[in-house]
Amino acid sequence: MDIKGTARPLDGSGVSAFLRSLPAKPLLLGLGEARHFVGELGELRNEIFQHLVEHEGYRSFAIESDCLMGLVVDDHITTGAGTLDDVMERGFSHGFGASPANRDLVRWMRAYNEEHDEKLRFYGFDGPLEYWAASPRQALTGLHGLLDGPLPCTMETLDTLLGPDDRWTNEATVMDPSQSIGQSTEAQRLRLLADDLVALLDTQAPRLSAEDGERAALYGRTAVGLLRYHHWMADTSPARIARLSGLRDAMMAANLRAVAEHGPALVFAHNLHLQRNKSFMPLGDQQLEWWSAGAITGTHLGDRYAFLASALGTAGDNIPPPDTLEGLLSTLPWDHSLIDARRLAKAITQPAPRTSHDRAYFPLDPAQLDTIDGVVFLKQAVRLG
Repeated sequence: MDIKGTARPLDGSGVSAFLRSLPAKPLLLGLGEARHFVGELGELRNEIFQHLVEHEGYRSFAIESDCLMGLVVDDHITTGAGTLDDVMERGFSHGFGASPANRDLVRWMRAYNEEHDEKLRFYGFDGPLEYWAASPRQALTGLHGLLDGPLPCTMETLDTLLGPDDRWTNEATVMDPSQSIGQSTEAQRLRLLADDLVALLDTQAPRLSAEDGERAALYGRTAVGLLRYHHWMADTSPARIARLSGLRDAMMAANLRAVAEHGPALVFAHNLHLQRNKSFMPLGDQQLEWWSAGAITGTHLGDRYAFLASALGTAGDNIPPPDTLEGLLSTLPWDHSLIDARRLAKAITQPAPRTSHDRAYFPLDPAQLDTIDGVVFLKQAVRLG
């Protein structure tokens, strides 16, 4: 079968041609990861973003990292606050600050902003969580501090109700709901206060600068989302993990809608978070289901959301069989290819499923090609973190 006609080399002109082929200019262009910590994909992402900035008017970058920690990176690239080492340590979650590609990206964005009046922006769009969750302290006190009186409570009241942060961040709650304080009397009171603070923000929006209003809205979304997440961490029903997964992606989607207001933006996260189709995960004898952040975002933005999934050919010592989708794509003549996913779906018969010995790698599902706008394919990836 001839698949070369569905693909082009992945370079600047190929990216621009892909954007022109879409029905509308996306406010959010999602670039998915088939696997976290692939050095070659991080470098390719940086090249794509630089092209989008220099030739397509993109001014924002968003990554699957803690949205509050991302403020540290944004402050650095816009004002020069902090050292690069400090920013990489405090500005990323999930170990992403150790990525050389992320370091190079932050350095480039800062250098660009030093030379241009129209500034690039950096966003984390994940919640401060990963099945366990952070204390809502930073979000609640940050929102409280930006509002004017009369306030529904004092800062001292918030501090008393929050108590020690380690009560919230106890990772044992992931497996043991009884250790969660998310449905305690204090947590329920905090949920009501968070709701009152967010409502107060709406009444005071005219007095806030654009920067303070944006930050207050982020604090409000995060406080409400974290308290809701902690509430369901204390749930004991079989639907608990699926609900938590859905709540996490819903928080991601809410942050992405805020990023879209500053679009167009490149969004970088795992394929599973950016896909338009439903997410499934086996857990014991259960099959968990929830809608991804990309599916939710696409519902709100329509064709102003576009999704490029990534796939790898040879990854480390894992070589795809020739009858799998990645095996077929490995016959393309380019090291890095950009494929029209819907045309590819029509050009191929059903490939064999790929089984990966690397549990961190999620092979591309051929049955989902018609829900993807394009595929970024790397024929070989050696640097796997």
